[in-house]
Amino acid sequence: MSHPPLQSQSLNDWLFYIEQSHPIEKIELGLARVQQVAARADLQQLPGIVVLIAGTNGKGTTARTLELLLQAQGFSVGVYSSPHLIRFNERLRLNGQDVDDATWVQGMQAVEAVRGEVPLTYFEFTTLAAFAVLKQQQPDVCLIEVGLGGRLDATNIITPTISVITTIDLDHQDWLGHDRETIGREKAGVFRANTPVVIGDLAAPQSVCLAADTLKCQTMQIGVQYQYAIDSDSWSWSSGCHRFDNLPRPHVPVQNVATALACLELLQKLPSAAQLQQSLPQLALAGRMQWLSQSPAVLLDVAHNPQSAQYLSEQLQLLQRNYRQIHLIAGMLKDKDIAQALSCFKGSNYQWHLLSLPGVRGAPAELLASQLPASEQVALVSQLPQLLDAIKASTADQLWVVFGSFVTVSEFIQLWTQDGK
Repeated sequence: MSHPPLQSQSLNDWLFYIEQSHPIEKIELGLARVQQVAARADLQQLPGIVVLIAGTNGKGTTARTLELLLQAQGFSVGVYSSPHLIRFNERLRLNGQDVDDATWVQGMQAVEAVRGEVPLTYFEFTTLAAFAVLKQQQPDVCLIEVGLGGRLDATNIITPTISVITTIDLDHQDWLGHDRETIGREKAGVFRANTPVVIGDLAAPQSVCLAADTLKCQTMQIGVQYQYAIDSDSWSWSSGCHRFDNLPRPHVPVQNVATALACLELLQKLPSAAQLQQSLPQLALAGRMQWLSQSPAVLLDVAHNPQSAQYLSEQLQLLQRNYRQIHLIAGMLKDKDIAQALSCFKGSNYQWHLLSLPGVRGAPAELLASQLPASEQVALVSQLPQLLDAIKASTADQLWVVFGSFVTVSEFIQLWTQDGK
């Protein structure tokens, strides 16, 4: 194992050291190691209001909504999320800005100074480093996204003011279980006794609701204590106490914005109608229904499981009337439910361009092709760069959609940027 770069100010040196100590691909769930180091560094209680956000899909957009609406009210906000798209710094934001290298290094030095001989995974180490930064910066609100699951995730060492579950779907089954009830039970591990919770899944597993009842949590559940309704160009939100009508449509799923509003109601931090009118049109998140370019038309989405793929498919059906041809560029990890995710697009007459992702978890393009009906228009792409010329030469009536994983979207953004688009 390499020696820690204690005097180094290079974030890359620290990330290399952490990854060499424990490969980034290796996942080890459990709280004993991270709790031991957190106790030494006094990192188990974060400053201010602490929102712990779990869920299969929607964590990032729910956190981004909370961040934007709290900042609009004058609160300082820290957001910890993963994975990143382009730069590691994206994993921690303070007041809307990615934390710089020097601040990250300070957090990593603080963890290494007390770690001793306790081995930490890449995610555990970087999570504790983020917590060290948040403790030093003291924002009014800390928004913490769970990495994987909930009960045994490194983020779950903290004491939340409120816990949120966005949605539950089949993902990471090898670690979390093979049905929604089991996965829901794992994610409900972020609940605490007598602590408020928000449940944002429209068909929440009984395991989640039972956990909230058993722990006597004050609960706001979508479709029960709060609702939303979408019109052609606006939407509304209501609870037993508040109602907002004629809200502007954001660039993220409305369901997740509705969940964020329920969280703010429980925190007694709901924005005004005027603040919502001003903030919601600005609400967007990189890699989530992100228009990378309008000419040529390129849309990015990190959808990588059946639930998120279904949402993307529904959005493409709304866009289809604007384009003669829609191209789907897909690259996925082989531990995902590839068959179910791709089946969301069946019968849509799209042109498929399938990628092989690198690494031990990457799925070959041939595997993706085997999950599509023979009637689909499929091209296997050995390298993503070979598609760039075709995209740049495409006409205005063609839409290119890049999806399937954070890896796929990240690689495409970097190639697009390097190509000078």
